[in-house]
Amino acid sequence: MPERFQSWAGMAQGGIVALMLDEAVGWAAWHAGHPGVTGRLQVSYRRPLKLGEHVRIVGRVENTRRTLVYVTAVVENAGDRSRIADATATLMEVKTVVDGISR
Repeated sequence: MPERFQSWAGMAQGGIVALMLDEAVGWAAWHAGHPGVTGRLQVSYRRPLKLGEHVRIVGRVENTRRTLVYVTAVVENAGDRSRIADATATLMEVKTVVDGISR
């Protein structure tokens, strides 16, 4: 995590972590064939993200119902897998393409 995202000394601003989770749920839905926009994102912070810490971010579609996509995501330390934050989200499915992505 670069220093430009610092909040308190040595820690990343929490909104950056929320952004990571929002991207994770969006890409998880995209790769599962359900691209959408975030309607609700509920974030639980488990501990501060340290500047310079390497992370692993994972999103997973849990369920779909009509045009709603239910997704979870986690941000964890890349080495020891300690949890930094997690989220649940509801996305509203839209028919779209992502610019710059060729398949």
